[in-house]
Amino acid sequence: MNNLLDRYGELLSEVDTWFHDCTLRHPEQITCHPGCSSCCRGLFDITLLDALYLKRGVDRLDEPLRKNVTDLAHERLQSLSQKFPSFTPPWILNLIPEPEWDFIMPEEDETPCPLLSDTGGCLVYSFRPMTCRLNGIPLLDVSGEELFDEWCTLNFTDEDPLQYEDLRFKFNELFAQELLLFQELIRILTGKSLSEVDTIIPAAIVLELERVLEIVKQQRSNPSAAHQY
Repeated sequence: MNNLLDRYGELLSEVDTWFHDCTLRHPEQITCHPGCSSCCRGLFDITLLDALYLKRGVDRLDEPLRKNVTDLAHERLQSLSQKFPSFTPPWILNLIPEPEWDFIMPEEDETPCPLLSDTGGCLVYSFRPMTCRLNGIPLLDVSGEELFDEWCTLNFTDEDPLQYEDLRFKFNELFAQELLLFQELIRILTGKSLSEVDTIIPAAIVLELERVLEIVKQQRSNPSAAHQY
């Protein structure tokens, strides 16, 4: 599994290189910079692959800082479980109906990420999820397909970024490789084939892999109880 996570890290590095190159080509239009944390708010879904990679970074934090981050994550999760009784440990989103996801992760939620430092930086920047690396500018595949046509309101305030071909990247290929790595991970861990196991960053911080796998295996053995696997 460690080798697989290393390979995922290499894939994530490709995204970082693309984003960095975009900022160099359009410095007057892309304002993303260290300390800007406008997008580090609220909740969003991440894959189990992202969660395990993120946990690598959390486990490397100094003990006092790791404890503080873990405490914040537990507080956030406890609050969510109280508000949404169906969303319980180990906090796998696929175990609840997808329409409920929007209530758990509302767009207007401005709660800071537990991994956000006092200076506006990510405490595990090198281990942050794929979504964190993609946020800020539209996702345009090299084919011209618009995979995500929204962008941070602080960027491209007087230009339409969709016109720039130099923002394009091999996103379809990237996401296909990500899916293959995820499926390989699940086969290593469970011997099964799954397309989705999603959670959120606070749950990844306190991730207990054995508990997650126990739930996944239970759902696989009882298809009527599973939601999106």
